[in-house]
Amino acid sequence: MDKRVRLQWVVDENESILLREFLKIKEISKRSLTDIKYNGGTIKINGVESTVRTLIKSGDRVEVQFPVENRSQTLLPELIKLDVVYEDDDVLIINKPPYMNSIPSREQMSGSIANAVAGMYDSRQYPGAVHIATRLDRDTSGLMLIAKHAHAHHLIGKLQKQNKVSRSYLAIIHGEINPPVGRVCAPIGRKSTSIIEREVRQDGQQAVTDYRLIDQNNFYSAVELKLQTGRTHQIRVHLNHLGHPIVGDDLYGGKRDVIQRQALHSRELTFIHPLTKKEMSFKAEPPADIRSLLDRIRFST
Repeated sequence: MDKRVRLQWVVDENESILLREFLKIKEISKRSLTDIKYNGGTIKINGVESTVRTLIKSGDRVEVQFPVENRSQTLLPELIKLDVVYEDDDVLIINKPPYMNSIPSREQMSGSIANAVAGMYDSRQYPGAVHIATRLDRDTSGLMLIAKHAHAHHLIGKLQKQNKVSRSYLAIIHGEINPPVGRVCAPIGRKSTSIIEREVRQDGQQAVTDYRLIDQNNFYSAVELKLQTGRTHQIRVHLNHLGHPIVGDDLYGGKRDVIQRQALHSRELTFIHPLTKKEMSFKAEPPADIRSLLDRIRFST
């Protein structure tokens, strides 16, 4: 069975247009067209293979078949159970546990979400590469968006630039944050003394985080955070910049006396589906360690 990704459309009434322009409207990238031409894809009009210079008219059936994707040979497929929240032909939503990398690293080539997705694909004989659209740090739990093919990844990238992929996080932080609602606008760059750590610095990239207080006591605050940009460690850096580091985040000033990782969870994901164009929204409850901290805050308020 041919498992290559295939898209189909019928040309609208009263439309006459070059196939090249039609595919541009359908957001097929120049890179994808090149890949189709040289690596085993096809473009057909009414079942006949055609070039992008073909003039198409009302009622014509256009079919694009993408070539089989080549997965990185360094990505080791592993049969690791995943918490799949949603899946269709184009996207995959995973609820990531803490203590699991999004992608492999030189130091740890196995055990990541990418390894697990590759293993899941292989178990189904699905030939796709792994396209993670929203990564999470190793110790952060919660929802991740994964594109199941390169075209979906391309479209999600465009949606992210248009702020049409929204992520909401739950964090437990040190101290009583004030005001209860705010926006942090502070550029983030790599710390000169570290290859991992980031900091707020004037020559950094623009970074914007919105926050809202959920609950607090004399020691901790539970806050909801929404990213307006997507810098590395953005939430962690911005909260430390405010003087309220995330509990358990010892890289950015948090203490690990009540939890052994940063108390940060990606709990809501809303986006426009790259192919159907419908809005989709998903929620994931935090793991037991963060729920325990939330109970501690509520019981002592």
